[in-house]
Parts: sequence; structure tokens; C-alpha cells
Amino acid sequence: MNWILVAAIYGGLAVSAGAFGAHGLKGRLDPSQLAIWDTGAQYHLLHSVVLLALGLFQASSSRSVTLPASLFALGILLFSGSLYVLAFGSMRWVGPVTPIGGILLIAGWGSLIGLARQ
Repeated sequence: MNWILVAAIYGGLAVSAGAFGAHGLKGRLDPSQLAIWDTGAQYHLLHSVVLLALGLFQASSSRSVTLPASLFALGILLFSGSLYVLAFGSMRWVGPVTPIGGILLIAGWGSLIGLARQ
């Protein structure tokens, strides 16, 4: 997997989501809904940078980062993606997905310990 490419796509989407929240959703969502959207965008962008760092690490060291990168990529999708949906308030059934995404992000951070120990 080309994690630098994944990071570039996720990062671009994160910036787009942040800009859309700040400009396109202002006045359409109430402040609590915008806060939910902003949280999703912040976590999305932060963990996209982590994916970039992992991709660069893999490229420079030839060591596999598949486990942490996969955990972060799926965590971003589930955590931030569910927050984007929840911000609109209509599909509340997505709510239980958010903590699963959060657990995947935490697991990604934890898996870095194994990477550091190798």
C-alpha cells in the first residue's frame, strides 16, 4: 500500500471538510452541530499527517507500517466519517460507529509502540 498516496487523499479531504464546515455549513447547522463537524475535521487532518509520517518512514526505512497505517486509515474513516454524518443530525444510528473509530485510532497509536521496539 502506498501510504503517502493515502495520506495525500485523506489530507486533501480533511482540508476540504474543514473549509466546507467553516464556509459552506455556517448558518446551515447550529453551533453544536458545527462543533461535531469541526471535531471530525480536526481528527481527520491530524491523523492524515500521521499517515504521511508513516508512509515516509516506510519509504526511508523499508520497514512495514501496514498495521498502524491501516488502523489509522480505518479509524479516520469511521471516527471522522461518522461525525460528519452525525453533524447533520438525521442518521443517529451512525452514533455507535464513532467510538469504534476512536478505538481504532487509539489502537493505531498503541501499535506504534511495536514499531518503535523493532
